[in-house]
Amino acid sequence: MTAELVRGQNHPLPQTRLEIRISAGNPIVAGATLGDERGTVHGAEWVAHPASPQLAGIEVPKQAAAAHRLAVDLGAMPGHIHRVTVLLALPTGVGGPARFGAMAAPFVAVTGLDGTEIVSYTITDLDSESAVAALELYRRQDAWKVRAIGQGYAGGLAAMLHDQGLEQGTDLAARINEAVARGMARSVAQPPPRPEGDGRVRTAAAGGGTDPAPAQPQTPPQQPQGTPQQPQGTPAAGGPIDYQHPSRRTAAPPTPPPTAPPAAPGQPTRPVAGDASGWSMDERLYNQVWGMFEDLARTTAAYRSAVDFAESRMEQELDRVLSDPCTRVGPAADSARAEARAKQTDLVEQARIALDRDLAQLISEAEVVEPALPYAYARWDSPVWQAYEVPMEVPMALRLGDLHLPERADLRIPMLVRLPLERGLWIDAGRSSSFDGPADSGELRRLAADAAVAIAARMLAVYPAGEFAVHVIDPAGSAAGSFAPLVGSGVLAEPPAAGAQGVSAVLAALTQRVDLVQMAIRSRATDALPPDMDTAEQLLIVHDFPHGFDDRAVTQLRYLADEGPSVGVHLMMVADREDARAYGPVLDPLWRSLLRLTPVADDHLADPWVGHAWTYEPPTVPPGSRVLDQVLGEVGRAAQALRAARARQSYGG
Repeated sequence: MTAELVRGQNHPLPQTRLEIRISAGNPIVAGATLGDERGTVHGAEWVAHPASPQLAGIEVPKQAAAAHRLAVDLGAMPGHIHRVTVLLALPTGVGGPARFGAMAAPFVAVTGLDGTEIVSYTITDLDSESAVAALELYRRQDAWKVRAIGQGYAGGLAAMLHDQGLEQGTDLAARINEAVARGMARSVAQPPPRPEGDGRVRTAAAGGGTDPAPAQPQTPPQQPQGTPQQPQGTPAAGGPIDYQHPSRRTAAPPTPPPTAPPAAPGQPTRPVAGDASGWSMDERLYNQVWGMFEDLARTTAAYRSAVDFAESRMEQELDRVLSDPCTRVGPAADSARAEARAKQTDLVEQARIALDRDLAQLISEAEVVEPALPYAYARWDSPVWQAYEVPMEVPMALRLGDLHLPERADLRIPMLVRLPLERGLWIDAGRSSSFDGPADSGELRRLAADAAVAIAARMLAVYPAGEFAVHVIDPAGSAAGSFAPLVGSGVLAEPPAAGAQGVSAVLAALTQRVDLVQMAIRSRATDALPPDMDTAEQLLIVHDFPHGFDDRAVTQLRYLADEGPSVGVHLMMVADREDARAYGPVLDPLWRSLLRLTPVADDHLADPWVGHAWTYEPPTVPPGSRVLDQVLGEVGRAAQALRAARARQSYGG
């Protein structure tokens, strides 16, 4: 039976191999400190944190997330360690709440490896604190107990570390925040929460029947596209511009009735496209895709956890055999070794059976869902593009590529992001240590430019005519071949800017636009904007950075990345980060604020639950296909017709 603790209460721990599960309404940082009998932390090497996640007996996540799992083996703790304190902190400099009082109360549970909950603790009464010591596992007379602490620190992570006796707490806190910020730049956005009672979840822990990943706290899902919404700081009516991201609903939409007959008893659920909750088919498909992503993340976590447990148990049993001189050799030792390996093999086989069952269900669902996706969510090779027409309204999301895990590489989940974009994109034109891209750096740069064009074309295709404009900066003209489809179709606002003068002109114009719109919104005077200002959302593609950029241009670029998305100006960098090293740390915030994508398959993205390294594949156009030219041609003709209509209206006026 689970013990629900209150602050200060303790409870004995019946086992030494544990998991600590944490859930919150927003991404948080999780770590742990090891202390002596007085709880003193004697150095940075006594702290497990995202930049150094493993210590003897404990492993913590490498990134900020709304849910965490910490692995603890108290039996492996060194003898001088008497306290393990679980720390939670809000990440700094990456957006989100600045205090725990502005978000849902964090929930912490200590469980066995099979998912059985031992104790739980909801940390309440937090206000201005941005860091909190959640739980303490402590040793008493060779036995371990857990105590609910809930001690918050308004001074943040540094104050909490100093309070535990760590003199270099400020430096370590800065190192942790830097590691978290870098990790969040490589994170897949958290999918929408499922409404209570949603029966779509199919996965279970291998061999145990309980889900190894922590439950997601329920937060209201996002407001449907097109729902009237009055953003803060804008006029009550009549303003011509609304760049606010869709807000959240206060109630979950209904789940649609099933459109297929129920499965026979004992058989898996028959997949149906659009069986998630939502107000429209597009929203239901969007939620279903992210549900598939979540299911794959969790069933894989269950499998990996079961395999790790099997390996650990076998090692412990073999250690016991080898530690006793009487059983170290001879028939009894051989039998014990064989039995330990047989148990390990059996556990792994059971886990694999459960994984294969869940993967088969997900593959069946993918086979049903993929053909039903609208073109905003579809691959470039989907037949839906053959009937493409310029839309009349903006969809709620856009496909930026595919994601998969090594356990089943052919099961690809669409990577969908909400529109309008909340963060810019960095298409990495440089090599990294995690993928085997082309050896030729010139070929990799060409692929990066092609990927940028493919993504920009998708964004142009899903917006109504005249509501999305694309600008290109190509200082040396080195990507003229890649940008040819955009230039030839007439979809660009103006030809690609070249040279330092062209770079300066484009950045100055977009910076001025951001300033004007921000001032108009703050003063509630959007009707006072210049009549000739283009009110469409803007995308700036910057190629071959930092060529052609001076210090002023770099400052403007950072300003656009920080302030642009809130007023409809978005940034897409196509660059090799190594080329920008000359600017030093001044560009680090820019790198962290953008979502890094790659032009070739790369396992660099992480999920928000258990930190799986997902392989990202860009939205490439099939070789020989004319779909890109066809779609851009339709967009260009619609834009030309709109400009002609506006010219006639202006001339007639």
